[in-house]
Amino acid sequence: MFDTPLTALVLGGGGARAAYQVGVLKAIAALRKSSERHRARGRNPFGIIVGTSAGAINAAALACGADRFEAAVGMLARVWQDFHCDQVYRTTALDEIYTGNSWLTMLSVGRAVSRWRRDRPRSALDNSPLAALLARLVPLDQLRMVMAQRHLHGLAITASHYSTGEHVTFYSTSTPVAPWQRSQRVAVPSPITHQHLLASSAIPFIFPPAQITGPEPGWYGDGSMRQTAPLSPAIHLGAERLLIVGVGRLNGPPIKARPNEPPPTLAQIAGHAMSSIFLDSLAVDIERMQRINRTLALLPDSVRQDTPLRPLESLVISPSQRIDDIAAKHIGHLPKAVHTLMRSANDADGDGSAQAAGIASYLLFEAPFTRELIALGVDDTMARADEVRQFFNWDRPTVALQRAAPTLSQPLPAPAPQPLSTPDIELP
Repeated sequence: MFDTPLTALVLGGGGARAAYQVGVLKAIAALRKSSERHRARGRNPFGIIVGTSAGAINAAALACGADRFEAAVGMLARVWQDFHCDQVYRTTALDEIYTGNSWLTMLSVGRAVSRWRRDRPRSALDNSPLAALLARLVPLDQLRMVMAQRHLHGLAITASHYSTGEHVTFYSTSTPVAPWQRSQRVAVPSPITHQHLLASSAIPFIFPPAQITGPEPGWYGDGSMRQTAPLSPAIHLGAERLLIVGVGRLNGPPIKARPNEPPPTLAQIAGHAMSSIFLDSLAVDIERMQRINRTLALLPDSVRQDTPLRPLESLVISPSQRIDDIAAKHIGHLPKAVHTLMRSANDADGDGSAQAAGIASYLLFEAPFTRELIALGVDDTMARADEVRQFFNWDRPTVALQRAAPTLSQPLPAPAPQPLSTPDIELP
């Protein structure tokens, strides 16, 4: 039932920033539903779904519901629209340190140091709530069924092996695909489990490593680490068209440094490091793909047929606003211990929200922030509705739907428990 040529959805990493991806998917579902050619078919527009980090969780949830695309998007939207940090992580260790009282804090620090020496924790936060959430909301046992019924060709999840240093792609497909290996990266066929999702989304230092058994066993961390070619899994699985959703601005005017600005705070440095892990490799790989496309277009047909390279059609959707700026408005919604840690890592005047926003944006699993990102994803995609329709070869509807698309000034309403569908959006 999936299209030929195969269309792949590529979802990058970024912690709480992945809420933006849900907004993009909501708009795509609305555009697909409005198309006369596809309205009654309920088809999954993506034959291949590839995800990394938090994008791996969205990818797996979407893949498991590939036979009901709109329902799967609706489920994701309800979760992200009503998110709370305690659904993803606990702050027990930090709570012991930040008591709010100076002498109690000193005693708590001593107790915490003793406990850390005894227990040797592997991360700052405990993500066991995320494991419970995945068990409830991502029914991976359905993957075999949706692939057997040809609603989906392949799902690929990436993670970073802490022992070997390799970037590993685990993939499951409806028909066999030969594994591949490149410098510092390898791909192996494997049943996708919740452990793969926990491993792919284990932000270094923040969440603990996850142990994976089966092919390429070992301890893994976030798939965005050492990821040099995020588009590669989709291409190897046979995609000829790529819809790529970023969680950081890929275009726009460069940010200029202020004259005589003070040295960066620890929070700024941490945010900078996170951006290099989660955002840079996708932008570089997109540029590489575009250069290859331009080079192939210059070659005669006879020469082009002799190269294993092939041109790829792509559509890239990324935030039109800086997510750091949005996070700065919501940093107060972080759990108290995390917020206090952010402030202690800043030596700037005021509350340091602007300086800490970069690192905070990855941990802000709170509804006010995620709803604003979902709305931004909807707006950015609907602003390019004609490009989306052309990419999928969907016809333009003759009558626009009635309900307006949510905007940043109009927060998304609280999700209703039923039905499992994407709200109608006014189509341009």
